[in-house]
Amino acid sequence: MAITLVITNQKGGVGKTTTASAVVSGLADLGHKILAVDLDPQGNLGFCLGAEIDNSPTVYELMKGALPVDKVIQHCSGIDVMPSNILLSGAELEFTNIGREYLLKKGLAPITDQYDFIVVDTPPALNILTVNAYTATDKLIIPMVPEILSLLGISQLRETIQLVKDLYNPKIEVLGILLNRYDKRRLLTRDVEEMAEIIAKELNTKVFSTKIRSSVAVAEAPAHGLSIFRHAPRSSASLDYRKFVDELISRKGMK
Repeated sequence: MAITLVITNQKGGVGKTTTASAVVSGLADLGHKILAVDLDPQGNLGFCLGAEIDNSPTVYELMKGALPVDKVIQHCSGIDVMPSNILLSGAELEFTNIGREYLLKKGLAPITDQYDFIVVDTPPALNILTVNAYTATDKLIIPMVPEILSLLGISQLRETIQLVKDLYNPKIEVLGILLNRYDKRRLLTRDVEEMAEIIAKELNTKVFSTKIRSSVAVAEAPAHGLSIFRHAPRSSASLDYRKFVDELISRKGMK
């Protein structure tokens, strides 16, 4: 049975999709069988992994019940990808039936025993797509940047996690908070890191030991349709993400 990991933060610009792409690619490089699920209508994760996102079935058709899961998955360089596109942006208004919180979980159910890990990238919002991801997942990873507004976003995120835990998925667990664009020389970085530790305790988790340093390669990689490892394997961010994947799989319950 696959371990499902959801990369989440309702604030944009925190390195969420880059983190999802790095986790997917890093786990695949270690020999794990991976399914990447793009639940963001922008479709950036699918694009980064080389999937066709405009003229092919997507996770929208799966959640709508129009296609079975095997008809939505694309095979991209050793990684299976379930892409997304702008059609998913209407999910909040379109998916209104009872049980709509379980659409993704129900759609993935037939293939969860075929993978070691299912990694889900979520939109920068707390909406029905995010709730579907939380309902279907085992564990959450929360990327953030060392800025006050990013920290406030996690406080709001905490309420949604607790709501899903109470109503839909009591097994949900926050694996940790990942600090992106990290620069230890900045005073603000150190201050935010201390506050992130406090919030992590409230979420019954920790801030990951690995920090992802700032690198122009992080911004460049999606533009080239590549993971950070393929685009700039020697960059500081690439080295940090490798270390993060190692730390991730060493966590209890990840093997």
